[in-house]
Amino acid sequence: MKSRSTRCLALSSLLLPLLVLSAYADSINLGTASGYSVLAGSTVTNTGTSVISGSLGVSPGCALTGAGTMTVGGTTNLCNAVALKAQNDLTTAYLQAQSLKPTGNLTGSDLGGMTLKSGVYLFTSSADIATGTTLTLEGTPGALFVFQIGSSLTTGSGSAVIFVNSLTGKTMTDPNIFWQVGSSATLGTTTAFEGNILALASITLNTGATITCGSALAQTGAVTLQGNTISGCGGTTGVPEPGTMGLLGTGLVILVGAARRRLGL
Repeated sequence: MKSRSTRCLALSSLLLPLLVLSAYADSINLGTASGYSVLAGSTVTNTGTSVISGSLGVSPGCALTGAGTMTVGGTTNLCNAVALKAQNDLTTAYLQAQSLKPTGNLTGSDLGGMTLKSGVYLFTSSADIATGTTLTLEGTPGALFVFQIGSSLTTGSGSAVIFVNSLTGKTMTDPNIFWQVGSSATLGTTTAFEGNILALASITLNTGATITCGSALAQTGAVTLQGNTISGCGGTTGVPEPGTMGLLGTGLVILVGAARRRLGL
């Protein structure tokens, strides 16, 4: 007969997928804004060659300059009903992120050089990542990270944000990184950023800055690009639809229950 410890170990291996699924449960819902790499309230300005994988939108403003040297992977919506709906959904997502209960207060701390676990991190004023430093976010695939920033977000030149899969120790992308910014965000030259920036005012990407598995979404102000790349998460790290998660979760619960009975736990 198998020992009790062996049976418990077997059961714990079945519970692991439930733990991974739970990371998806409380994500920020961007609604239709999730399809946008760039969304601005007043104008989008581009200089240099910029590439964005998703859609581009402006509302209630209508201005777009520098489109000739920009590659847009999705659609372009300027001061139309579609862009307005995306802005409304962005506002809802911004308020959702802002309303979450913080799990840590990092006010006055520089994010550069830190390693953070999944959570909601509060800055009552500004937040910074120093020049040449890296912020490491560590968690299971799909882990939720929310940064609540009271005023501005600024990254120094050559800084970076990376996500490390705590199950494998390897870097990968995470679709659930959100930066709720109370005023404006500025990414320094060649910053390698990750996550969705939800800014109340404007967003500026300086020359060569990139956003991986994320977006630049500004409610009232402009988004300024200067030879940048903004890419989505690809097909392997997206958040499952609620119905899919429900079916997976129900199936796993049934499987665990059957395993408990079979293992005599």
